[in-house]
Amino acid sequence: MVKKRISRGKFNKLQKLSNDHGIIAALAIDQRGSMKKMMEAAAQQAGKKYNIEMVYEFKELVSQVLTNHVSGILLDEELGFKGIKSKAKQTGLILSYEKTGYDVKTVGRFPELLPNESLHRLLNKGADAAKVLVYYNPNDKAEINDVKHAFLERLGAEGLAADIPLFVEIVTYDDAIPDTKSVAFAKEKPQLVIDSMREFSKEKYHIDVIKTEVPVNFDYVEGYTADGVAPLYTKEEAAKYFASANKAVDRPFIYLSAGVSAETFRNELTFAGESHTKYNGILGGRATWLQGVQVYAQKGRDGLIEWLNTQGKQNITELNDILNEGATPWYDWYGGLDNIEVFDKDIMK
Repeated sequence: MVKKRISRGKFNKLQKLSNDHGIIAALAIDQRGSMKKMMEAAAQQAGKKYNIEMVYEFKELVSQVLTNHVSGILLDEELGFKGIKSKAKQTGLILSYEKTGYDVKTVGRFPELLPNESLHRLLNKGADAAKVLVYYNPNDKAEINDVKHAFLERLGAEGLAADIPLFVEIVTYDDAIPDTKSVAFAKEKPQLVIDSMREFSKEKYHIDVIKTEVPVNFDYVEGYTADGVAPLYTKEEAAKYFASANKAVDRPFIYLSAGVSAETFRNELTFAGESHTKYNGILGGRATWLQGVQVYAQKGRDGLIEWLNTQGKQNITELNDILNEGATPWYDWYGGLDNIEVFDKDIMK
């Protein structure tokens, strides 16, 4: 492996976001539009009237309790401003930099940054990293992907200037297969994920951490399917896809939970480790706290706090145990701590 250099600012912040083993064991709760829908549905089911304050408080309490057990947390300012203030002091902070969702009337699912933010502003608000989500199909029309490539090139340049790590979340899609849980999409997913990871490992983007999906739909992996569901991949085939995704990158990458259950996410991570994938951690979201939404709607603040201190903590602990067993330090991609080349740079003011 060719040793790579990293600026001191990025190095220090990535270390702040990592546990003692150099693994990014982070929690994600930056959902915005989907969070409102989840809370509104839970409130309705509980026979209560929904209001936006419920979302604010939910994020506040999740951050307050669970950041005692993770190395970092991803939050948004729009709905998670109370969570930013309530997180544990020692826990690293990643802030969302993109607008939520995309314009459904325009073909291409183009990304867009928050209009009143910059990386310098996020730094001044205490961010240790910025996260941007990009919907990507490597097989899309060249004119669509060219816009996304240019977008990330500009973003990478801004990250270099501000000396802050960039986490880029890649969510694959195919407009011809709108159901991402279908067999049709599951057949296409490995190629979409692997090719996307390969593209965004290119140095011109200056992405520090790729936040990626696992390369298969685990509901169709032999030995993990529900009763009556025919497997689409054997375990050997799934392992090869994990290995191919690993070979496609040359920089730190972590897995997102993509809305799967806590059990499925644990199975995915365990499988990744057993497949000798050199992944560097997670930004786990709904797999950790989703059940707490209904608990909060039914039992309120005290009920959620109790759930977070028991089941929520257990969800985190089980994931941490898997990470410490199977994940690898992010700085191994730089030759390890003993060989990493950290340099000081002048920062644009």
